[in-house]
Amino acid sequence: MSAAKAESLADPKPVSGWIVTVSAHGGFSQTWEGSKNLSPFLLPGLSMRRPGASVGFSAPDEAPGFALYDNGFLKAGVSGRLRGPRQQSSWGELHGVHDIDWTVEAGGFAEFWTFQKLRARAELRHGFLGHHGMIAEIYLDWVEKHGAWTFSIGPRLTIGDQAYMNKLFGVTWKDALGNGSVPPYVAAWGVKSFGAMAAVKYDWSQDWSTTAFLRYNRLVGSAAASPLVTNLGSANQWMLGLSVSYSFYVDMF
Repeated sequence: MSAAKAESLADPKPVSGWIVTVSAHGGFSQTWEGSKNLSPFLLPGLSMRRPGASVGFSAPDEAPGFALYDNGFLKAGVSGRLRGPRQQSSWGELHGVHDIDWTVEAGGFAEFWTFQKLRARAELRHGFLGHHGMIAEIYLDWVEKHGAWTFSIGPRLTIGDQAYMNKLFGVTWKDALGNGSVPPYVAAWGVKSFGAMAAVKYDWSQDWSTTAFLRYNRLVGSAAASPLVTNLGSANQWMLGLSVSYSFYVDMF
């Protein structure tokens, strides 16, 4: 077996291995979920598919992953997301409130095209390290492709179980005493937010692409009622940014 090698998509395609897409996503989002302030972010992305599998469409806010089943109409596989920490030492308004470490969310996804230009996608993930709850996200995207340009827009819905919601939006007695501006609060499971995403992608070549995106979320239910949001933050949540992706073949044989 020879050493692994990477090849440009413009090179002759190997008959085995994977097509790997690595991405860098940067921009501005809320400093912590429920905050009223924006701060810069930079996060990596990774996805894989078999040579010959359809390239398809992916939104910049969906969790990266790779398909285990793909018939061109229905696709399903594994996915994961890395979430940054929430630390009271970084944001003065959170003084005394419990920290949330870096979180790895791992799970799966399923998506299908209801019409030629309308994609529906659902993800279910479990958190590790920072939180240990379950989170479900539902995406609906209308996709228009014109040459090297791809335009997409659609609604979003996020649901969390109690472990997830209470970790992000709950306030313990210790938090309340340490902060002084928020009372104790227990967040319940349910819909966390609804919103919309719009994106514009340009393919510079078979290897390189750039995507600009804007997403708005409105916190609702138990999340919106949290004193962290009502007293210290805002129910209006924004994310805007730019991502750069590079795709290449990795042949293991």
